Amino acid sequence: MSQPSLFETDGIAPAGGVAAAPANRALCTLAEQLQLRWQGRLHLGTSSWHFPGWAGQVWDRTYPEALLSRAGLPAYARHPLLRAVSLDRAFYRPLAQAEYARLAAQVPEGFRFVVKAPALLTDAQRRDADNAAPLGDNPGFLDPGLAADTVAAAAAQGLGPKLGVLVLQISPLPARWLRDPAALHARLAVCVNAMRAPLATWAPEALLALELRDPALLTPELAALLRAHGVRYTLGLHDRMPAIDAQLPMLRATWPGDLVCRWNLQRGQRYAEARDRWAPFDRLQAEDEPTRQTLARVMRATLDAGHRVFVTINNKAEGSAPASVQALAVALGVTPLAPA
Repeated sequence: MSQPSLFETDGIAPAGGVAAAPANRALCTLAEQLQLRWQGRLHLGTSSWHFPGWAGQVWDRTYPEALLSRAGLPAYARHPLLRAVSLDRAFYRPLAQAEYARLAAQVPEGFRFVVKAPALLTDAQRRDADNAAPLGDNPGFLDPGLAADTVAAAAAQGLGPKLGVLVLQISPLPARWLRDPAALHARLAVCVNAMRAPLATWAPEALLALELRDPALLTPELAALLRAHGVRYTLGLHDRMPAIDAQLPMLRATWPGDLVCRWNLQRGQRYAEARDRWAPFDRLQAEDEPTRQTLARVMRATLDAGHRVFVTINNKAEGSAPASVQALAVALGVTPLAPA
């Protein structure tokens, strides 16, 4: 459970690498208290790690984005609160087993990856180069062979026990799929069943989770399917989805179990708008206290019941993902955060 290397850093980067920000004793104390109380079941993190604006929070100085993307993960994993990361890059192209293994080798044993399955599997439509305009039906949508071999096996073999969650984020669906949820449910069931064997073989503690972008799919029928197949519903906090309170009935319908939440985008925002307004993501810009407090309450209840919690936060949630993680950790109410 304990990871001493997370709580100390001399601020010296390896040759050609990235150094972590100097240890903040108050954050270290908070992290230690959180992990002691909940026996290592809490995994907080961000969406990716390649942001130069995190200098002083995660990095000891400003580094080029390309260097952070290539070599910043070990320094990221030294931050006392960051015990997970969402591999959003996997959504845009499938990653090979060797790529996953290379990432796994850079983080401590207690660290966990939240992997987004590629759009090749989870988008019903093919997209243009900007991943925006639809170009027609995607023949790989929820294909069981693709799901098992290209997605689940690669991630599970490469990451092993460091695979925390494999998330199927279903992109906004064409109307014909929304009009026929039974067909969607049947295809989804076949897909997730195909992923079970590789996950059980190489990452038996990993979760399989579903994230949505269409509120119309939040139905008792889908909840029953997720329960029957052991798939966790992901609290996807995003402008396209209802606020967190409105998603809690779906979560309760699949209880008990571990909690997966991806806090992606503040309601009322678009990704490009938030990016342009809030870059370089060096501080909180628009705090969402109601969402934070509700999420903290759900997290405490889940952890106190003996389950695991995986929460990853995007810069577009409040302006700076590491700052949001810190504020959420404080909101859990384990110990007050004293000045550094």
